[in-house]
Amino acid sequence: MNEYVNGRVHTQGIENFWACLKRSLAGTYVAVEPFHMDAYVDEQVFRYNTRKTHSDETRLAKVLSQVAGRRLTYKELTGKEG
Repeated sequence: MNEYVNGRVHTQGIENFWACLKRSLAGTYVAVEPFHMDAYVDEQVFRYNTRKTHSDETRLAKVLSQVAGRRLTYKELTGKEG
């Protein structure tokens, strides 16, 4: 038996997430490398999970507070030597 809704858990949430992810990949990020796909998904997860609790300004402040003092090297970003 298929069950699409169980209390507050339903399939519409994941369908909505995938639609948002596909729109961002097709519209914002035109040339997506498979190597970076986890980063694109992580970004979309953050946006989706904070869509109701944060405005764009508070979401940006949260991101900046989490990256302050952290270093991203060229090798980590691209998987290549510099």
